[in-house]
Amino acid sequence: MTLKKYLLIMSITTAICWLIWTYVLWMINPVLTNWIGFVLFYSSLFLALIGTGAIFGFAVRFIALKKELAFRLVKESFRQSFLFALLIIISLILLSYNLFTWLNLILLIFGLSVLEFFMLSFTTSKKRPVGTDVEEKLV
Repeated sequence: MTLKKYLLIMSITTAICWLIWTYVLWMINPVLTNWIGFVLFYSSLFLALIGTGAIFGFAVRFIALKKELAFRLVKESFRQSFLFALLIIISLILLSYNLFTWLNLILLIFGLSVLEFFMLSFTTSKKRPVGTDVEEKLV
């Protein structure tokens, strides 16, 4: 898939997600709805935030880091927009249950930061070629 096609598809699906979220926001009464209404609200907002964050994150990275490969920039921006959208959605859920405190927010940011560092170390770790270990040479 080309970069132009990716950006076009991502922009269209993000716009559709924002339209769905707006529709859910105006049509569903939070006092009278059941769990399906809340799932629709949070999932459409989550997908819309991911798409928006991925597009804007890629645009900023593409302008600032011109020497990086485009597929790496797409991957990084999508991963970080996913984590940011998760932060927003979990914060809204905590807020709806009156559990949103500074301590919970700090723990949530810390947990997502650890997850991001784990993903960074997992993706940047390079596999050593076969035969470079001392034990493999002895066998």
